[in-house]
Amino acid sequence: MTTVSEKIDAKLVKDLREKSGAPMGDCLKALQETKGDIEGAFVVLRKRGMASAQKKAARSTNEGAVGTYIHAGGKIGVLIEVNCESDFVARTEDFQDLLKDIAMHIAATDPRYIRPEDVTIEDLEREKEIYRAQAAATGKPAPVVEKIVDGKMAKFYEEVCLLEQPFVKDQAVSIKELIAQKVGKLGENITVRRFARFKVGAPDWTVSQTKAVEIEAAE
Repeated sequence: MTTVSEKIDAKLVKDLREKSGAPMGDCLKALQETKGDIEGAFVVLRKRGMASAQKKAARSTNEGAVGTYIHAGGKIGVLIEVNCESDFVARTEDFQDLLKDIAMHIAATDPRYIRPEDVTIEDLEREKEIYRAQAAATGKPAPVVEKIVDGKMAKFYEEVCLLEQPFVKDQAVSIKELIAQKVGKLGENITVRRFARFKVGAPDWTVSQTKAVEIEAAE
């Protein structure tokens, strides 16, 4: 009798491994669950990665590395600090690749914040007021207006918050999910602490850090 694992082609497992970065065993299990559907298996791995990352989110990240990315021609540059739990993980190829990918993504998208929690009250209230006025102008009732505002705020976070943005090299995955995949693979919590983005000729530059850093500095 042929088992489910025997039906899963080794190349399919390898392709999912390259697409997701998850261990081969996890890729095989996900493909078994989805009966060989690689896209479905990828979704399964993404959900597991997020679950794993959430379990480790409370663990402190006092190690890590600083990375840089200079765009072709030297017109845009990014400096970023990404943290993990141990110096050993910080030196791994997987962690260093993640560092480079996030820095490159920041160069391409110019996010203003790291997480939705980091958005200033002023920016938050301004955006909500604009969206609320736009929705109210359509004559819709208040409960519907608020639902519209919530939907537009989710889009706003996706546009300005690094972790919510679709990864430029794979639009099916957010930066938060990209990090979660590495958390699942490396077994440690990983956080983006701060970054700065510079563009030649621009009147200003983007500098962002999590509110946790501001709290630490105050203490």
